[in-house]
Amino acid sequence: MTTKLSLDHLADISAKASVPAYKRGDIKPGILHFGVGNFHRAHMAVYLHELFNQGRDLDWGIIGAGVMPSDQKMRDTLKAQDFLTTVVEQDTTRSAATVTGPMLDVITAPDFDRIITTLADPAIRIVSMTITEGGYFIDPATGKFDPAHPAIVADAQTPDAPKTVFGLIIAGLKVRRAAGHPPFTVMCCDNIPGNGEVTEATLCGLANLSDPDFAHWIHENVAFPNAMVDRITPATGQREIDLTRDVYGIEDGWPVFCEEFKQWVLEDKFPLGRPGLEAVGVTFVPDVAPYELMKLRILNGGHAAIAYPAALLDIHFVHEAMEHPLIRAFLSKLEHEEIVPVVPPVPDTSLSDYVDLIERRFLNPKIGDTIPRLAQDGSNRQPKFILPSTADRLAKGLDVQGLALVSALWCRYFEGVSDSGKALMFNDASAERLQTAALASRTNADAFLGLSDIFGATGSHPLFRKRFLTALDSLRVHGTAATLQRYLDGTLSDP
Repeated sequence: MTTKLSLDHLADISAKASVPAYKRGDIKPGILHFGVGNFHRAHMAVYLHELFNQGRDLDWGIIGAGVMPSDQKMRDTLKAQDFLTTVVEQDTTRSAATVTGPMLDVITAPDFDRIITTLADPAIRIVSMTITEGGYFIDPATGKFDPAHPAIVADAQTPDAPKTVFGLIIAGLKVRRAAGHPPFTVMCCDNIPGNGEVTEATLCGLANLSDPDFAHWIHENVAFPNAMVDRITPATGQREIDLTRDVYGIEDGWPVFCEEFKQWVLEDKFPLGRPGLEAVGVTFVPDVAPYELMKLRILNGGHAAIAYPAALLDIHFVHEAMEHPLIRAFLSKLEHEEIVPVVPPVPDTSLSDYVDLIERRFLNPKIGDTIPRLAQDGSNRQPKFILPSTADRLAKGLDVQGLALVSALWCRYFEGVSDSGKALMFNDASAERLQTAALASRTNADAFLGLSDIFGATGSHPLFRKRFLTALDSLRVHGTAATLQRYLDGTLSDP
């Protein structure tokens, strides 16, 4: 027997899943969150759910918001189940389902006026976002705000009718200032180095295009705490919907499956107050940067490192990639020999133990994380997760054979077929030009490295070019498995 997820059915659902100990009517909105995807519902929403279960801080409920046409499907699905979500945590030895309920509503495009009205409400004291690494209008090569992006140009020309997250935030802040209400805190929850500073740069950069005085006001008055967020959360498919129904008896149109582990390290910069998240495991620190750099380079960099060899070897699931002896050994050698040595120390943390932890997490077979998810959006992820380690090593005069191999695997992947000849499907805004460059590199060695908005100065560094071209040649001549073995054996030498 199955039960449709709704507030009216929580008593029935409680036989197989944990349900909220708080009443929906007791929650008041305090946060507007852009990007109501799986990660948000498995991370920030879960922390708030746990806090609400303690009977405290119930005035920090979430209003979701989305600016993409695809967000409406999420809103419709969640609205049909009273904005509840089934979160299934899966460790290697246990699984548990929790119905979470801190979300009160979701507002999506084209209802931009309502989003601005909600942002202007003085009850909203935090505006947070998970809009992916590519959602901040940053030039990958320079790491700076890109004022020429078409969406930014459009919002700058019509600031009273914005359609981007940042344009809407600016509009909401203007209404608040005019009404005499203090500004909310803007909190980024995406995997970006210095994510608070990046968010401020984009917000002020856009505001400056139409109202430089207001851009200065934002800089002087709005808080942008940096954060490090972590929880492996794969996309939801029919598998997850079926498991939620068959195992827990819950009919949930968009459940979230995730690992048991979660982490949130946050700067305590909230002028209008914040929920007491330290009571549920959030770590507040004066400086997030060391934690953030560790996670981006070791965990996210590790994901990027295994994604493309696994795709080229026709491996679908992340845990299966980690069970492949060559891929697991490649990741271990790369992390310990090239990535960890250029990661600065982290307070009370062993970087070697952290590498072991992420390997165990990648091996978790229960959550069903996929290689296509890890391989998507490489044009934004490579410059943030792989190339910074490469650049740091080159600046120190250190070798980059493993990191160059990661870049060569990415290039080989964009040739479009696996080693067995199977067609590869891309999920990247720059997929067309990446494939064009990858195919052109067969006859013009610099075609791929010449993507300066991605590789920057690293693409022309003599040692990196040498290592990249050697690895790419080996991948084409010998194949992925043999190339990984040659790297591990120390025989991946110049052609």
